[in-house]
Parts: sequence; C-alpha cells; structure tokens
Amino acid sequence: MGRKRDLTKLEKSGPGRKSKKQQEPVLPRHLKDKDDNKKQEAVSGRSRKRLLKQAVNAAKTTAPPSKKKKKQHVSQDSSGNSSENELSSDTEQLVKGYTDDNKEWLTPRQPNKKRQLLENSNSSEDEGDEMKDDYGDGEEEDDEGQQEDKEEPAVDDSDAGSSNGSEDSEDDELLPVERAAKKLKVKQARDDKLQSAELQTNILQTEKYVLPSGQEIEKEAVQAPDLALIQQRIKDITQVLGDFSGRREEGKGRKDYLALLRKDLCLYYSYNEFLMDKLMQIFAVSELIEFLEANEVQRPVTIRTNTLKTRRRDLAQALINRGINLDPIGKWSKTGLVIYDSQVPVGATPEYLAGHYMIQSGSSFLPVMALAAQEKERVLDMCAAPGGKSQYIAALMRNTGVLFVNDVNKRRVAALVGNLHRTGVTNSIICTHDGKYFPKVMTGFDRVLLDAPCSGTGVIAKDPAVKTNKDIKDIQRCAHLQKELILAAIDCCDAKSATGGYVVYSTCSITVS
Repeated sequence: MGRKRDLTKLEKSGPGRKSKKQQEPVLPRHLKDKDDNKKQEAVSGRSRKRLLKQAVNAAKTTAPPSKKKKKQHVSQDSSGNSSENELSSDTEQLVKGYTDDNKEWLTPRQPNKKRQLLENSNSSEDEGDEMKDDYGDGEEEDDEGQQEDKEEPAVDDSDAGSSNGSEDSEDDELLPVERAAKKLKVKQARDDKLQSAELQTNILQTEKYVLPSGQEIEKEAVQAPDLALIQQRIKDITQVLGDFSGRREEGKGRKDYLALLRKDLCLYYSYNEFLMDKLMQIFAVSELIEFLEANEVQRPVTIRTNTLKTRRRDLAQALINRGINLDPIGKWSKTGLVIYDSQVPVGATPEYLAGHYMIQSGSSFLPVMALAAQEKERVLDMCAAPGGKSQYIAALMRNTGVLFVNDVNKRRVAALVGNLHRTGVTNSIICTHDGKYFPKVMTGFDRVLLDAPCSGTGVIAKDPAVKTNKDIKDIQRCAHLQKELILAAIDCCDAKSATGGYVVYSTCSITVS
C-alpha cells in the first residue's frame, strides 16, 4: 500500500518569489547632481525677460501716484543683443524670496484656467512685439520662444491689487487665432463687396433688352424661322416683363413687348393668334409658358378597373403576365392604372374584350368621384357618350337603382351601347333626347352629371388640331350651349331628394367664357 504521510507535522514554507516586494530604485550620486543642475538651468532667457517685465509692471502698479518711476532700460551691445548676465542678475534679485516692502503685491491668487491661458498668450505676444522693437532680433527669438513656451509652465502675472479697468482691458484683448479670424472676415467682406460690384456692373450692361427693328422682323418673315433664336427671344421678353420698369427699352411700352411675345409664341408653338390671345388673358407670362410646354408632352395611357367584374389587383397581375408595364395611378384612386409600355395592344387584350377595364383618362375619373352616386338612386348622365363615366357610375351603384344614359348624337350612342354591354351594366336606360329639352321628358333625379360639350382647349395634348381650328364663334357657340344645358340639368334634379339633390357640371376647356 505504501507509507502514510502525516500532514499535521508539515513545516510552513517561507514567502514565495512573487510575494517579495521590489525595493525603491536608488539613483547614483553623479546622476542626482546632473538632475539638480538641469532643474537649475530650466529657466530660459525668454522666461527671465518675461519675469523681469512682470516685476517692473507690478512695481509700477503698486507705486504711489505722486512718485513716477522711470522705465528701466536694458543695456544693449553694439550688435543689438542684450546682455544675459544683467538680465539674470536683475531677475534673481526680483524673484528671490519676499520682503516686507513687496509682501502685499507678491501675494499670489488662484486664477481661472481659461483666464490664465488668455493672459499668458497676451503677455507672450506683447513681449514678442516689445523685444522685436528693442532688440531687433525678434523673429529668431519668437521662433525659439514658441518652442520654449510649450515646455514651460504657465506663469500668473496677475496681482491682487490690479484695478477693474486693467482686467476689462485684458478681457478685450484677443488671442492670435481670434485676430487671424478677424482679419480673414474683413478680407472676405472686402472680396464679397468687390464681387457684388462686378456682378452689378455686368447686370447693368445686359439688363436692358432691345426689341428687333422693323427691318429685322421683315427679314425673319421672308426666311425660314430660326426656332433657337425665337426661343431665346421669348426668354428675354419674359425676363423684361418680370422687371419692366428696370429692363425695358426707352420709348417702348408693355404693348410692344406683348405683341412681339404673342407673335413668337404663335410661331414657336403653332397656335393661332385668337387662341394665344385668349390664353394670355387667362395666364401670367410664366404660367403661360409652363402651360404651353405641358401641352407638348404626350399624356400616359390610363385605364380604369371595372369593379363589377374584377379587382384592380387581379387585373394588374393578369396584364403584367401579358407583358404590360403598369403602376397604380395614385393614392386618390382605387381603380385607376397607368400604363408605361406594352408589348400587346391595350385595346385588344382578352381582359379588355371581357369588360374588365375601360381605357379612360385619369381626369375623367374626377366628375364621377365628385358626383358620388349611391346605391338605389335615380341618376342622369345627360351627355354620356362614349360611356366611360356612365359605366363608372353604374359600378359605384353596383348595378342597383336606375341610371339614365342620354346623348343627342345617335352615331355615338352605338359606341355607348357597346361599352355598357361589354362591361356588364344592367341598370341603365339609354335614350337620345336633346339635353336642352330633357326636363320636358323626365325630372326628379337624385343626381345629375353634365359633361357638357366644349371647345377642348384643356385637352390640346390629346387633340393638337385645337391649336388652329378654334375661333371666337366656336367659343361663343359652346358657351351658349353650356348655359342652356346647365339650366336643364338643374330643372331635372330633385331639390327635395332625401339622399341627393346634386348637379355636377364639368368640361374639358380652360377658357372662362
């Protein structure tokens, strides 16, 4: 089995190697002597000069007002450099110990750190300026002093007997960085002033636009129109009209500029003078140019989902599968879709033939949304062809109630009947009465929609022929017809209807008359 060890009789081991404390290092005597000498030599020549100046300034502040002490000058050599021995001796006499005479003003106080840094920087700058004047070797000593200041501790040159005026003056003094920033701001302000003056000079040279002479206009009439020149002239005249009093040509009135602008707009955008004159009466010049540019942009193709047969999500998925790129028309409509491009004809897909959607502009959604037809109501669409709005009304009514669909043109009624049959509308009654005399046929409708025939000046992007084929007679004829139709629509509506009593009047024209 082996021998047994008696653990109770074990001797205690001594302290381990880690538990022994390391003794303090002892420096040799020759190293100590070198260290003491370094401490004695720590004060540099620049520091001694600073201490001397501080002592002289402190003595001046504590002296009585009657006695005037002359400023102590430091002796100079022929080369302009002061003797360091005299400075060191004077510094030692002023720095060593305290006496009864200077006990009060040599009592130190505890300054704030921020104030101490500010005073040290100010004192170093003042001394640098003074030594540069007195000794003539300021640049080299400043470079050496900057390196020495990084190693020297901060010296407090403030005393308890300083007055409030001296403290305020010290607070007003700026740091070198602040002085440089101030100079930079002054320089920047001067540059900005010069730049604005140059710009103003250029504006004065080019602000006045001179209208073309009669010979130039006759020459342009004979030659082919230069569209780039006309566009630039339109921009120039627009700027002149924006500040007419300052940029107009002497002797020319506003009518001269407007006449030239009307002629250029007609030539550049291919409008007749009558329609352009109407548009200039409606819009401001800047808004007019934006309107004309918008009419030159092709409108995107939009479709409306027939909620009687499908949902927009299912229709969108089916059309995407057929290679059609589309998106919802916006948050304001829950049935509209906008089509960007298509690999198949949008009006010949199986979904279109099945009546799942109608090709309809987004602006034509708004009159039906404003009408807000309800279920089981009597609704009249007075000018219904080709039937896009009528089908939307039937979808909102969910094929309940009665929808009277009327149009005076019998040729257009054929397309109206085909669209209603294709989309599955079953609550409609189609008629071909003249809307002006419809109150003699039937009245008592809860809601009436009047999409009156108009000049079409709001859909120039769809029909560019409107630019040239409209005149004053067309505007007057449409205005007179619309007034008769709206009076008939008001007579057809039941003012005492429990759920309705609404008449919605809409046109696709922008002319006020």
